[in-house]
Amino acid sequence: MDLDPLILSRIQFAFVVSFHAIFPVFTIGLASFIALLEGLSWRTQNPVWERLSRFWIQVFAVVFGMGVVSGIVMAFQFGTNWSNFAYAGANFLGPVLSYEVITAFFLEAAFLGVLLFGRGKVPQGIHFFSAVMVATGTFISSFWILSANSWMQTPAGFEIRDGLVYVTSWSEAIFNASLAPRFFHMGLASFLTGAFVVAGVSAWYLLRNKDADVHKRALSMSLWLILFAAPAQVIVGDIHGLNTFAHQPTKVAAMEGVWETQRGAPLLLFAWPDQEAQTNHFEVGIPRLASYILTHDWDGEVQGLNEVPREEQPPVAIVFWAFRIMVGIGVLMLVFAIAGLVLRRRQAYTRTRWFLQGLRLMAVTPFIAVLAGWFVTEVGRAPWLIYEVMTHAEGLTPSLTGGMALFTLIGYIIVYSIVFAAGLYYLMRVLRVGLAPEHEMTTASPSQRAKRPFSAASASWEEEEQQS
Repeated sequence: MDLDPLILSRIQFAFVVSFHAIFPVFTIGLASFIALLEGLSWRTQNPVWERLSRFWIQVFAVVFGMGVVSGIVMAFQFGTNWSNFAYAGANFLGPVLSYEVITAFFLEAAFLGVLLFGRGKVPQGIHFFSAVMVATGTFISSFWILSANSWMQTPAGFEIRDGLVYVTSWSEAIFNASLAPRFFHMGLASFLTGAFVVAGVSAWYLLRNKDADVHKRALSMSLWLILFAAPAQVIVGDIHGLNTFAHQPTKVAAMEGVWETQRGAPLLLFAWPDQEAQTNHFEVGIPRLASYILTHDWDGEVQGLNEVPREEQPPVAIVFWAFRIMVGIGVLMLVFAIAGLVLRRRQAYTRTRWFLQGLRLMAVTPFIAVLAGWFVTEVGRAPWLIYEVMTHAEGLTPSLTGGMALFTLIGYIIVYSIVFAAGLYYLMRVLRVGLAPEHEMTTASPSQRAKRPFSAASASWEEEEQQS
C-alpha cells in the first residue's frame, strides 16, 4: 500500500497544532487572571488574593511548559515537511516569527522567572509588574502568530517573483484583512477558556467544601467575566464570519453546507454533506436565516461550493460539523452566563449543586470549541496553504516519502502522549493539594509590613520552600 506523504503530513501538522493550541489559549486568559490577583494582593494586602495567585501560578507554570514543548515542534515541521512553503514564504514568515521571539518570548521568559521564583525576594509591586509583563507577553505573542496565520488566509502586501514571496508593504502584510477580527476572536476565546477553567475548578472545590470562602471569590470573578465575554464573543464572531464571507466565500459555503449559489439560503441546523454527490442529506434548517446573518438581507446571495472546481473545495463535512460544534458550545456558554447572573441573588450560585456540577463539565468545553474553530479555519482553507497562491501539494517537501511522514507522525503521537500524561499528572497533584495555608502567605497589613524588614520576608519565603 502506497503511503501518501501529503495526507500524512497534513495529519501530522493537524495533530501537533491541535495538541499545542489548547495550551496557549488557556495560558493567555490565565495570565491576565493571575495579574489581576497579584494587583489585588498588592493593593489590599488581603492574603486571600495571594493564596489564589499562588495556586493558579502553579497551574500556569505546568501548562506554559507543556505549551512551549509542543510549540517548538511546529517550527521544525516547516523545514521537514513543508520546505517548499517555508522557502517560498520566508521573506514574510521568517521576520514575523522572529518578531514573536524577540518581542514576546524573551519578555515572557524573563518575567516568568520573577513571577515563579521572586515572591518574597523582590518587592510586591515588582512581583505584580512581572505578572503584568507575562500577561502582556502572551498577547504580543498571539498577535504575531495570528498575523502570520491571517496572512496565509488573506495574503496582502506582497508579490511573487521567481516563485518567492517578496513583501511590498509590511503594514498591509502584517495588518492584513482578517487579522483584527481573528485576533479579538481568539483573545475572547482565551478569556473564556481561562474563566471557565477557573469557574470549573472553583466549583469542584465548593462541592468538596474545601477552602470555600476563597474559591467563592474566584468563582464570582470568573462568572462576571463570562457574563461579559460570552455575548461579546457572539458579536466578534459575527464580525469574523462576515470578514470570512467577504474574503473566503468557499470556506463559508462549506460552513453553511451551501452547494448551489442561492438567495435566501437557509441556516442548516442539521445536514449530512455528501461531497461526492455535491448535495446534503437529511437537511433541517431555518429558511433564509443564513442569508440574513451573512448579508443582513433575507434575500442576500450566498455563493455555493459549486462555484469552484471540486479539487479546490475543502472537506465539507469536517468544516460543516466543526462549525456547529463551536457555535453550539458558544450557546451553552451563554446559557451558563445567564444562569450565573440569575443565581447571584442571595449567593445561590455557590450553593446550587446542578450549577456547580455543570461548571465542572463546562471547564472542558472551551478547549473543544477552540479546536473546532481551528478546524474550521485551517481545513476550510484547503487545498490552499497560502490562500489562492500556494496549495498544500505545492508546499510539500519534494524528498519526503510516505514512510518518513508516518514514522515521524507515530513518534509525535508517542512523545506527546507522554508529555500530556506527565502534565496531567502534575496538574492533578496541584489540584489535590489545593491552596497554601493562610499562615504561609507573605502579604500583611501595611503596618505589619513596615515592621518587618525585607530580609525577614525573604527568609520566611526560603524556609517555606525548604519545608515544601
